[in-house]
Amino acid sequence: MKVSKKSLWAGRILAGVVVSFLFLDAAMKVMKASVVMEGTAQLGYPTNSVFGIGVVLLVCTLLYAIPRTSILGAVLLTGYLGGAIATHVRVGNPLFSHVLFPVYLGILIWGGLFLRDRRLGALIGSEK
Repeated sequence: MKVSKKSLWAGRILAGVVVSFLFLDAAMKVMKASVVMEGTAQLGYPTNSVFGIGVVLLVCTLLYAIPRTSILGAVLLTGYLGGAIATHVRVGNPLFSHVLFPVYLGILIWGGLFLRDRRLGALIGSEK
C-alpha cells in the first residue's frame, strides 16, 4: 500500500522539524557552546563528554533523516532520548518541562516516520 501525498508531506514536515532541532542540538554539542557546557555540568556529566554525545546524536539524526535508514535512526534516537529522560529523573528536574520533553520528541520522531513510511505500519501490524 502506498502512502497518500498528505500523509507523506505531514510526515516529512514532522521529521523536518525534529531533524532541524536535533541537528542544532548536535552542532551546539560538537562546537562545545558555553550554554551546553554549563548545562552538561549541571546535569552531573563531565564536560569532556559533550563532544562525544554530540557526535552520537549527529550520527543517529543522520540515520533518521535518510529514508533507507530512518527506522534504524528512530530506534537509536529512542535510546538516546531514553538516556535524556533518565538523566532528568536522576537530577529531579520538573516532569512536564524537562522529563517528558524527550518523550514529546520521540512521539514526533515516530509519528513522522509512521506517516511517511508504510514499512513501519507493516512492521507493527497496523496494515493488513
